Amino acid sequence: WFEEAFTPAEFEALETLQATIPFRKAAISRETDESYRKSDIKWLAQGNPECRWLYEKFVALVTEANSALWHFELTGIFDELQYTVYREGGGHYDWHMDTGSGVFSRRKVSITLQLSDPGDYEGGDFEFLLGRDITKLPRKKGCAIIFPSYFLHRVAPVTSGVRRSLVLWVSGQPYR
Repeated sequence: WFEEAFTPAEFEALETLQATIPFRKAAISRETDESYRKSDIKWLAQGNPECRWLYEKFVALVTEANSALWHFELTGIFDELQYTVYREGGGHYDWHMDTGSGVFSRRKVSITLQLSDPGDYEGGDFEFLLGRDITKLPRKKGCAIIFPSYFLHRVAPVTSGVRRSLVLWVSGQPYR
């Protein structure tokens, strides 16, 4: 991970940019199941010139991590940046991987940027399940966590406050 991936000015620019985009309930395969995933999301379009710097920043971080760790053949971005809010009262996303069938089989590397200060919420830990061990990841605002999209992970329920994050997936050819 990168502890301080964004500057205060970049956070301010992101908040201004996302403020005009409406939220919608998060869904999986177009179905809403709040027992599995309860959050509000909005999409920051790749084609929007005002978002270009965000994509460039995320791609640079992913490229650095991939070059150091995995050497996956990465070919592009097929998804848009997802701004996600997990609210008090159980906002969460249960155990899942970011890869799957169809277009999702192309996802190779996931990146999550922590937008909230750790004191803004309780619960809501971002966790990996590695073997039988649950690993809690850093909560520091500005921390970018980069990982292979096949890692099993979750956002535990938020018990108070609000947790915000920005997520992107970088793709390549499906695994063979």
